[in-house]
Amino acid sequence: MTMTQKKEISGAAKIIDGSALAKRLRASIARHIEVLVEDHKIMPGLAVVIVGDDPASQVYVANKHKLAEKAGMRSFVHALPKNTSQDEVLKLVKSLNAQKKVHGILVQLPLPKQIDADTVLKAIDPLKDVDGLTIENMGRLMAGLPGLIPCTPMGCVLLAKEALGQNLTGLHAVVIGRSSLVGKPVAQLLLRENCTVTVCHSRTPQLPHITRQADILIAAVGKAGLVRADWVKPGATVIDVGINRLADGSLAGDVAFDEVSGVAGHITPVPGGVGPMTIACLLGNTVVAACRQNELTVPHIS
Repeated sequence: MTMTQKKEISGAAKIIDGSALAKRLRASIARHIEVLVEDHKIMPGLAVVIVGDDPASQVYVANKHKLAEKAGMRSFVHALPKNTSQDEVLKLVKSLNAQKKVHGILVQLPLPKQIDADTVLKAIDPLKDVDGLTIENMGRLMAGLPGLIPCTPMGCVLLAKEALGQNLTGLHAVVIGRSSLVGKPVAQLLLRENCTVTVCHSRTPQLPHITRQADILIAAVGKAGLVRADWVKPGATVIDVGINRLADGSLAGDVAFDEVSGVAGHITPVPGGVGPMTIACLLGNTVVAACRQNELTVPHIS
């Protein structure tokens, strides 16, 4: 379903246009890159490692590469065959850690079964961990210290602030999902915004009763159409992180969009919501990483 079709279907809810917000964010990033290049002769460099031929991963990596170059940074794509060993991936990551032209490293997940993702992520220099998934960066997020923040959670919070006028203080946020990729870090970011945060998961009893209390509802479980209209408080802001491939090949989120858009105050579409923001935040993290590695003031990208 296209963005235009979603706008036509939406009832009470206003669509939070992640594509438009991401475009503005990328423009801001491009301006900061111009300053880095002109004033400091530094061009941020992003290296992406992809192993195998997963179709969705191939699309994601191609988009990252295109948008990184469009923003004015170097983009290095290392595409490895599906049978690549873990030792070979680790060797590549360590090589990228040492390359001065590479300021950010992202290993595209999922990885083939012979490679342990945790082991690979641990090998990334935390200063270059632009996905924010190393233990050090996750720990700094928990402690409220400066670090590189996971991209999808950052995008979720920016979308909520776009819908609600930037100030989230005092709002009740409910997160469905407790993964280290989205659920846990987005809860920490919402706490930073002075929200009251409830994290739910597969073992949470009476889940719809809890979600109906949310001023901000973030769904990140990977189950198409899980969140229905009667799960949502009227007027709530709903952020749908899910990207699920249906039998007919179309994409659907974790939220039943047609139903929920008639109840929510604001809602993100799938596609066109969280996805574009994830890539924009990745590019922003690369600029932040380049500044920190060169002991420059970190710009506020918005």
